[in-house]
Amino acid sequence: MADPLLDVRHLRVEFPTRRGTLVALDDISFDIAPGEILGVVGESGAGKSLTGAAIIGLLDPPGRVAAGEIRFDGRRIDNLPYEEMRKVRGRSIGAIFQDPLTSLDPLYTVGQQLVETIQTHLPMSADDARRRAAQLLQETGIPAAEERLDQYPHQFSGGMRQRVVIALALAGEPRLIVADEPTTALDVSIQAQIISLLKRLCKEHGAAVMLVTHDMGVIAETCDRVAVMYAGRIVEIGPVGAVIHAPSHPYTVGLMGSIPAMDEDRPRLLQIDGAMPRLTAIPAGCAFNPRCPQVFDRCRVERPDLLPAGTTQAACWLHAAPWRAAA
Repeated sequence: MADPLLDVRHLRVEFPTRRGTLVALDDISFDIAPGEILGVVGESGAGKSLTGAAIIGLLDPPGRVAAGEIRFDGRRIDNLPYEEMRKVRGRSIGAIFQDPLTSLDPLYTVGQQLVETIQTHLPMSADDARRRAAQLLQETGIPAAEERLDQYPHQFSGGMRQRVVIALALAGEPRLIVADEPTTALDVSIQAQIISLLKRLCKEHGAAVMLVTHDMGVIAETCDRVAVMYAGRIVEIGPVGAVIHAPSHPYTVGLMGSIPAMDEDRPRLLQIDGAMPRLTAIPAGCAFNPRCPQVFDRCRVERPDLLPAGTTQAACWLHAAPWRAAA
């Protein structure tokens, strides 16, 4: 096994408020190997995007990393000064955001934005940077790349804008890409093209990818491993096939069961009763216990850490041997 490129250990993110401190991420630990695609999935509010923002150093104030550490290629980056982190962001870690319109400046051509990004992170002349920009657009599937460098973001379709954002993320030749819902705002046919593009670029450039999404279809098609998040914690993590086909945590079982199967005739779709708890009302014990169909006494008072569960790890007392029989 190669050493992890990204290693997140016991990460805790807090938001101080007048009514007290809200814990948005609580004891998150995972790693990503070079060339690996890790999917991060869960309902809205689970903390997926916040995890990505913490890694790239873009937490909105007053949010802060209160505990734990984030290491990139062996170097701790969560405590770097702003200017030092700015050198890491873009050069070593690229970011792809959900809405390409908010990632692109409408007042500058696509070429100007690409050239500026390339010259910020790589020692290139303006001419070389422009050639590199055209090459990136071509790599990401934009035809007539040389001509399109002089066009503005509004002259591109949604799918083409997202390709430009991917080109921007690759401009500094990063080794890790944090992709936050990169296909959510796109048509299904364009989603498939973007997924294929991400996989190809990951393979060709050897970059690792953290793919944040709520779409299990995207996860199944794209990822090597998947981490399932709930209420600011990872509740299950493991190889994508195992998590999808043999989930070990009751929440993951519910997520998988809510996806309609093409070969089954169900009168009703399955659902998980209840809703994700607010940050001000996280229940004691396992945060999922009010919605869990297999809850027992220990779940309501003691919070489980990730436990071995076959080929995955699940934060569930059902996988603590002495308690399986008691349940």
